[in-house]
Order: sequence, then structure tokens, then C-alpha cells
Amino acid sequence: TEVVEAYVERIREVNPLVNAVVKDRFEEALQEARQVDQLLLEGPGDDCLEEKFPLLGVPITVKEAFSLHGMPNTSGLVNRRNVVATSDATVVSRLKQAGAIPLGVTNCSELCMWYESSNRVYGRTNNPYDLQRIAGGSSGGEGCVLAAACSVIGVGSDVGGSIRMPAFFNGVFGHKPTTGVVPNDGQFPNAQGVRTSFLCTGPMCRYAEDLELMLRVMAGPGAYKLRLNEKASLEKIRFLCMDHDGGSVFVSPVDKEILQAQKKVVEHLESELGVQVQHVAIHKMKYSFQIWSAMMSSKDSDGQEAQLFTDLLGDHGNPVWPLWELVKWLVGMSSHTLPAIALGLTEKVMKLNPGGNAKLVSMGKSLQEEMEALLGPDGVLLYPSHPTIAPRHNSPICMPFNFAYTAIFNVLGLPVTQCPLGLSSEGLPLGIQLVAAPYNDHLTLAVGRYLEEAFGGWVLPGKV
Repeated sequence: TEVVEAYVERIREVNPLVNAVVKDRFEEALQEARQVDQLLLEGPGDDCLEEKFPLLGVPITVKEAFSLHGMPNTSGLVNRRNVVATSDATVVSRLKQAGAIPLGVTNCSELCMWYESSNRVYGRTNNPYDLQRIAGGSSGGEGCVLAAACSVIGVGSDVGGSIRMPAFFNGVFGHKPTTGVVPNDGQFPNAQGVRTSFLCTGPMCRYAEDLELMLRVMAGPGAYKLRLNEKASLEKIRFLCMDHDGGSVFVSPVDKEILQAQKKVVEHLESELGVQVQHVAIHKMKYSFQIWSAMMSSKDSDGQEAQLFTDLLGDHGNPVWPLWELVKWLVGMSSHTLPAIALGLTEKVMKLNPGGNAKLVSMGKSLQEEMEALLGPDGVLLYPSHPTIAPRHNSPICMPFNFAYTAIFNVLGLPVTQCPLGLSSEGLPLGIQLVAAPYNDHLTLAVGRYLEEAFGGWVLPGKV
């Protein structure tokens, strides 16, 4: 009860500044905490309880896109503002069964398809390290609430970097698991067609050691596939490093401080572990955005078309016409955000070039084979989490494709851990992506734990 009360108090103190928790369940959480205390008074030995309830009494938060019984489930869409979840998403249910106590739901971008968490239902979430900066998206409220020490662990989802970008901008850990192991059921929007191979649900937290425990609980019976029981020997890992994507015209150059942080990691691994970090240049990574975009809109193996974003915006109501919405937006009449409207327009343009898209899908498949061969059973790739440190509010609209640094790994199906690496000269989080071959999640998690020890991990916002 004391733990939950402490986090409730912290949210009440911080949330007016950051706007991360959009609906709380404090009364229910305190009631559940009292039940846990009662169980501890009456219950069997500690060992038995820990095995049955590995997260007993641990306060958690959940991205609002996931169903949490009694909580809103709008995904920032105005015409869903009255939708309240009547059940729990599968991962939420598993975390609750493991003893976790949800404190509330956190903000996301409209329909989870933009890297700033702002919408017309809840407004905008601010970065706790600098309120003028973005918290990232689409799991931005979750990244923010963890960084601001308002929650211990959290649930995010990721189809283009929606776990890893907020984790990076907010200086916490986030893991995109190997595709198809952690269930995506119970979130809106959920993936259909080919996108079921790209959307991943995963853990976010302040401390690296919590990733594995959360992942075990969230994956349930499928956890064994991620080889979490295998001990990774860091000295036997083949480390690879790539500093940037090769210079895509659509994406910002990588910030000098991000490159310096990555260089320090390489130097540390080589001096402390005695390994040789191999620098690689994977040519096709230059086309990351184009490959992701083409693969996201391709047909699945049964020939089913990818669901249109404009259909999702309508949510079973009237169809949304992006050009008309843009006109309405310009005069302040649209109920949609500009990034959502822009995505709808981009989707229309992409459909005009089916031949070009087919070539890009083929390039994506070829890149997937190349990456899997390069990483093999023992490889971990170091790669920037984003080309820039947390940008100022609204500025992502000027460089909308910077999410390509995370998105490419969704369509390649690779497990990735985002690991914080301290703060920049402006006091904003730095970080790195750790990438492995499919089902080698245990390798990236082990390296994440090691780098946390070496570089300090999460830093409390405002701490000098």
C-alpha cells in the first residue's frame, strides 16, 4: 500500500507538467494494494508467492491503446472518446495475473502512427527532461511516465519504433521482441494482413533487469522461444557496429553526440571485454524508410490488402478524405492531427506506384536475409536509436521520416533493445539500439544489462 501510495503521489505531483497519465484508477489500485498486503500477512512462504506472482504489488502503467478494464481505449481518436474497455488485453491480463497493479493509462499519438504523442482527445505529452521537447510516440506517455519515476514498468507497442523512440527520448529501456511471440490482442488499432508480422507488443522500464521478467510474463507459454533461460556470455558475442544508415535523403544526419556515445560504447566493449567490434556498412539500410513504407502497404501471403489508415481514422464511421481534412485543419475545423492527415495523404501517393513498391518489398526480403546471415546465432549490432536527440514540439513534421532508424527492424522481424547512455550536453537522454537475429532476444537483453552497469542507465530528470 505504501508503494502504490508513493507512486500515486508522484503522478499527482508530476502529471500536471507532463500530461502522461490520461486516466487513473488510483482508488482501485489502492484497494488491490491492500489485498496484496493482506495476502502477505496470511499467505504461504515467500518462495511460493514469488513463483506464482513474480510481479506481486508492482505498480504499472499501460499505453491507452491497450484494453485495461474500466479505462478508456480511444488511441487518441475523437470519435472513440466514449469507448471504455470492458476486458483486458492479453498482455495486461497476464501482468495482472502475475500480481502487477495498474495505476492508469498513458497518452499516445493519434492511432499510434506518429512519433509525437499528441491528439485531440488528451492533448500533448511533454518530455520530463525538457517540457518543450517531445516524449516520442506512439508510446510517448509510457516512456515519459517511467522516466519521471511515476511508474515502475509499462506496456508499449511498436510497429515502426513506438516503444524504442519514446524509450530513447526519455532515457529508459524498451524492448521490441522477436515478432509473433508476445500477443498483440486487445489493442486498438491492431494489425491486420501483412502488418501482423511487424507489430510487436513489448516491455518498457527504468531498469534493464526488469525487461526479462516482464517479457517472460507478457510472452506467457511462448517465452521459451526467446531463449531467455540461456545465459549469454558477453565475451563470446560478435559485436557489429553501424554509425548511420548510409545517408538517406529523407532522414536527418546522425547527431554528433549520439555518434560520440556510440563510439564510447565500442571503446568500452573492446577495452573491458577484449572483443573486436566489427564496423559494417549495410548498403540497403539507406532505403529504410522506403522499404518499411512499401512492406507496410504490401499484400499478405493470401493476397489480402493492407488496411488503409484512412479507414482506421473513420473507425467504422464515415470515410475520411485526407485532402478535405487538410483544408478543415487549416481553418481549425478538423478533429484529426496534422501528422495523421499527412499519413493519409502519403498512403494515397504510395498506391500510385505499385511497380516501385514491389521492388522495395523485394529489397526488404533481401535485406532480411543479409541481416540474419550477418548476425547469425551470436551477433549483436549497435545502431543509433534515432538520428537526433529529443526534438522540440511539432518539429518532427519537418523531418517526418526520421523514425526509419527504428522502423526498419520491424519489417525485418528482429529483436531490438533500446538502452539509455546518459545525458547530452543539453541534459537530454542519449541511447543506442542493440539488434540480434530472430529469437536471440536474450543476447540484446544481456548487453543492455551490461551497458546499464557501464554507463549508468536511467538518470532522474532534473538531477544535476
